[in-house]
Amino acid sequence: MDQDKFIFCLEGVRDVEITTATLVVKNLEQLALEQGIPSIYKSCDTIEGLVDSLSALLYHDHNFKDYEIIYLVMPGERNNICLNDYYYSFEEIAELFEGKMKGKIIHFSNAKVLDLSPEEAQYFLDITGATALSGYGEVSYKLPSFAIDKAFFSLCQEIDDVVEIVEELHQKHYALCKLLDFRLYY
Repeated sequence: MDQDKFIFCLEGVRDVEITTATLVVKNLEQLALEQGIPSIYKSCDTIEGLVDSLSALLYHDHNFKDYEIIYLVMPGERNNICLNDYYYSFEEIAELFEGKMKGKIIHFSNAKVLDLSPEEAQYFLDITGATALSGYGEVSYKLPSFAIDKAFFSLCQEIDDVVEIVEELHQKHYALCKLLDFRLYY
């Protein structure tokens, strides 16, 4: 298997000064050990931290083209994310990422609901240049999405077409996809 598609994970935390390994970090380490999928992990507690982390990756990492998946683990509500008790709409996020996500899949964990109208999703994709936007229609703190995220990331290594990835994901993990309401906008 050609492992040339990396994961860049940004996790929203209460305070970036607290440096404990979160469950997300442990899961990404497990993914690297079990499946050999490389990732970079950063935490952020403000929108400025999110922008700075993405800018550092975009402008200073010469392997940015290899990071096909931007994995966002952030709380929020239907059409926004929440960092440090401030809510940012998908429109605001799209404008911050304007033109910077060409060829990327932006994937949200189930820490927030991803429930966009077709127009909202198309606006986000058009402004950012992203190939696809994915996430879940159900928030579940008792059942974090990493098991299905891991399967999704693995399929992204094997298959280039996002529709085929989702079809395969549903074939292999139908019950979990249905339970968490996996969604893909492209």
